[in-house]
Amino acid sequence: MRPGRLAGWTPGLALAALPVAAMHFGGALKSAPPLASMPFDLTLVAGAVAIPALALLAAGRRWRLSRTLALPLAGAAGLWLWFTLAGLWSASRPMLAIKLPEMVVLGPAMLLAGLVIAADMRALRLFSAATLGIGVLVGAAVAWGLATGAVVLGGAVDARPDATRVQYQIAGLAIASAAALAAVGAVRRRGMWRLVWLGLALLLAVAALLPGGRAGLAGLALAATLAPAVWFWGRDQPRAALGWVVLAIGGGAAGLALLFLNPTTATGFRTLERFTSGGLDASARPWLWTEAMRVAGAASPIGVGTASFPIAAGFGEWRGRYPHNHLLEAMVEGGWPGLILWLSCFGGAVLVAALRLRRVAPLRAAQVAALALPVAVSALVSTDMGNRMVWLAAGLLLGLGVDSDADA
Repeated sequence: MRPGRLAGWTPGLALAALPVAAMHFGGALKSAPPLASMPFDLTLVAGAVAIPALALLAAGRRWRLSRTLALPLAGAAGLWLWFTLAGLWSASRPMLAIKLPEMVVLGPAMLLAGLVIAADMRALRLFSAATLGIGVLVGAAVAWGLATGAVVLGGAVDARPDATRVQYQIAGLAIASAAALAAVGAVRRRGMWRLVWLGLALLLAVAALLPGGRAGLAGLALAATLAPAVWFWGRDQPRAALGWVVLAIGGGAAGLALLFLNPTTATGFRTLERFTSGGLDASARPWLWTEAMRVAGAASPIGVGTASFPIAAGFGEWRGRYPHNHLLEAMVEGGWPGLILWLSCFGGAVLVAALRLRRVAPLRAAQVAALALPVAVSALVSTDMGNRMVWLAAGLLLGLGVDSDADA
């Protein structure tokens, strides 16, 4: 079907962004009542709706691709192919059977979904609006659940620790992106509406202190600082961009100082408690990073094989003991080819966004920054290469290298 035949459906095609948002933050939504008690898997249903909707959106537009996309797209294809081959010498067949499809089947689909959404301004606005709504819903659900004792760290009381950990991490990412989008909304408006949006951003920042996700809070701080600055920068207002960065850093530091100076007020903010109860010294991450570099050196140049790090590090068949750093995971399991391809894919996506920053609409660039930065932080300190959220975030960055006729 030619794009012209779908011209009359142009506004409706952008609705494809809504099921993608539900799939992207499915883990957070499934922990929030009343969605937690649904008799079906929300992620699967959202995915089933998103696939044909995205196909129609892609078919209903004329796309113009920047040449800067060549390197990251080639890197992504090479990464999927190499990690498929690296499965041949994997030491863990059970974990390989789970992780490899997540990476090489779901990963490309999510990357393309992010690319199409970020390339279409209407779809990106709907995706951002859905993310804002999801962040508010999840933040309110976590706060209510903690207050009533029905929820602990975003999950049901006595829930499995691993599942609970994933839930509060995803909840933190949803709240972080929503807060950054609210901050972008604040700088775009004047008068009373600016105060309303600032108030919403502050409420979401407080909500991010509840579930315990440190990566989510760090992502919120980074995204809420840089996304509005990106909007100012795109409007050729570098002084305003710098002023916002200074204001955001100063305001955030002052708020945290007030909480730390009053221990009674800080009680119940699980995220702060996790930061102050030992910090990195109490975390397994530094040790995992050191071990990953040791194993990578021993397995050079081709790596230990896909999904094999837990066994190579002596943990056995334990999926949760991945390196907690995308770059290190690519290097330890994929060797030097994995590292080079990872840098081409994800480093290339960042490069595309940086080069296109002043060539796309300021709101489009700011919304992509608000959505991608929290996930980028998570990729460097928390999640693994099978996580669909990271691939969608990479697609959003790449989408800045694509223009559609709907935005002309």
